[in-house]
Amino acid sequence: MGHPCLSCGACCAYFRVAFHWSEAEAFMGGTVPPELTEKLDPHRLAMRGTQAARPRCIALQGTVGEAASCGIYAQRPSVCREVAPAWEFGTPSPQCDKARLAHGLAALTPEDWLDPPGAGVPPLPQSA
Repeated sequence: MGHPCLSCGACCAYFRVAFHWSEAEAFMGGTVPPELTEKLDPHRLAMRGTQAARPRCIALQGTVGEAASCGIYAQRPSVCREVAPAWEFGTPSPQCDKARLAHGLAALTPEDWLDPPGAGVPPLPQSA
């Protein structure tokens, strides 16, 4: 099984992504590309597209619920880094559940993280 987020993307198309302006300022050590942001208030920026009535982050690539990824994964804002997929580390995530359910996707369960050794690998041929 691949990482569930790579077939999801629901959080990127559900929540407003707001963060401190310094995360988009290179001279302050920020890495978020400023051209992908818009001013929210004097202290915060938001990722473009996430303030819309039907939010979708400008950095989201692919189709929610099928194949999705972040186009700026290594440069994503801190708030994106803080959203944990439900049960990835053994704990629930109300944010993950809420976004998935809003897109018609089932909430993740602990079983979604089980990947027993050899799963999906065909057995070796038996020698005669």
